Amino acid sequence: MEYRHEWKHEIDRADLFSLRLRLKAVASLDSHAIGGRYGIRSLYFDTPGDRALREKRDGTDRRKKFRIRYYNADPSLIHLEKKSRLGGLCSKQTAVLTAQEAQALVDGDTSWMLAHPHGLVGELYVKMQTEGLSPKTIVDYTREPFFYAPGNTRITLDYDIRTGLRCTDFLNPHCITIPAGDAPVILEVKWDRFLPDIIRDALQLPGRHVFSFSKYAQCRIYG
Repeated sequence: MEYRHEWKHEIDRADLFSLRLRLKAVASLDSHAIGGRYGIRSLYFDTPGDRALREKRDGTDRRKKFRIRYYNADPSLIHLEKKSRLGGLCSKQTAVLTAQEAQALVDGDTSWMLAHPHGLVGELYVKMQTEGLSPKTIVDYTREPFFYAPGNTRITLDYDIRTGLRCTDFLNPHCITIPAGDAPVILEVKWDRFLPDIIRDALQLPGRHVFSFSKYAQCRIYG
């Protein structure tokens, strides 16, 4: 498993406008963005005792979480993802699911999972059977993504975070979501072996510090 460095900063709308201009001058827009951005819908999994949520709130150094997601309201490509974190490092494993497989997960049908060719699906199956992992809530937000090749550097600006409360109707485009409290704009920076100085300089914001933020935890503020 290959880990990458990750920084997260809580910023405001004025910072968003400033960083957008700076990043357009030095980095490339993600090729999947439409008009410079795309929408993300994720469905997060957790145990009956909310272990993933508790580990995040407790600042557990080593933790993992599972989610499924698709982009721009287009369920023709759905990813199952396992996000692993070790201190300030993170990694992500991904498997492609069909819409039918994703709906089966939402419905609690695991009968198809053991025959799936991807090992990540099998790992999720084991956790669903042994730990009671199940879909917990939908998380929607808008992302502006940038890429800088040296360092394999990826910068994202995430905002308009919305929660589906306890709704897990992942593929229903009419599923109602509401703003996740007073959620901030989130600047995320990921890189491999080094963070290029030109990107480091472009991201300088007075009074902003690296911190731990979870969209899933933010979207659980109502329960």
